[in-house]
Amino acid sequence: MKANRFKITTVNVRAPYSLRITFGDGAVMDVDLEGVINRSPALSRLRDESFFSRAHIGEWGLTVDWIPDEVELAGDNLRAEAVEQSGGISHERIWNWMHRNNLTLDGAAAALGISRRMVAYYRNGEKPVPKHIWLACLGWERCAAEGPEAWKKAA
Repeated sequence: MKANRFKITTVNVRAPYSLRITFGDGAVMDVDLEGVINRSPALSRLRDESFFSRAHIGEWGLTVDWIPDEVELAGDNLRAEAVEQSGGISHERIWNWMHRNNLTLDGAAAALGISRRMVAYYRNGEKPVPKHIWLACLGWERCAAEGPEAWKKAA
């Protein structure tokens, strides 16, 4: 069985509101949560630096928790945030693009001209999303919004 890329094996508090997380696949990522904390009223408790410093791995290793069941952040969301902060494109962008456009795996594959399996790899975070794939998603969405005539102009 492959290592779980969203399972958290270690978590260390770095600067205020920043974590260094090691995931089950061996990836070590830094994530700055200050912006996320400031945007979400549900996370306001994390603004307290002494509270934030108590971050620990949740019971099943799939979350970072602060005091059991009080505040927790999921490993897949933390990994996506870290990927985005490092200049990459997270799997969540593919999820959101497919949802926004009501696309199945087959529909997304046809729209992008790639295999269904590759879309699934990108959507599930099994493979990094290449920039050209994300740009194709944006281009497809723009043309779809403008109607059939946009496809003729783009060709």
